[in-house]
Amino acid sequence: MTEISKIIRGRWSPREYDPDFSISCEEMNQILEAARWAPSAMNTQEWWFVPGIRGDKNYEVLRRAVAGFSDWALDASGLILNIHQEYPSRHGLDFGPYDLGSAVQNMLLQAEVMGLHMRPFATFDRELVSQVFQIAPPYVSFTMCTVGKAPAGLTKERERKPLEQLLWENHQA
Repeated sequence: MTEISKIIRGRWSPREYDPDFSISCEEMNQILEAARWAPSAMNTQEWWFVPGIRGDKNYEVLRRAVAGFSDWALDASGLILNIHQEYPSRHGLDFGPYDLGSAVQNMLLQAEVMGLHMRPFATFDRELVSQVFQIAPPYVSFTMCTVGKAPAGLTKERERKPLEQLLWENHQA
């Protein structure tokens, strides 16, 4: 059996970031560029991002929006708001969240290749970001991501369920 890529196996989501690290505009753009290459239903690519780098106006708004269980995000060098458009297909399914998830996964893997870390989260003030960035239906402020470097020496062994537990035939309700 082929081994899983070291990038996939090694990727992890820190709950702590180095407050002294600064991501560059070029690095942020490279991460966002990775999203362009994600698959989407009917190639619609119905996703958008509001990136913020520490010190710019987008970052300040996004940082103010961090809420709830996500206060660990406040030291990240960059924040990205992830937006999708609700678009039910002719089958009645909304592929927006699924497609956005593919784009975000591409960004997560690109950050890992670059020696950075990203962590998606969902606890933030959607009203605030919708108002400031003028996001209204059918557009949805779905998640945010942190981007930066974990503090030196901070690593974590990832725990994953065994493959057998992910197969429906083995699922116990």
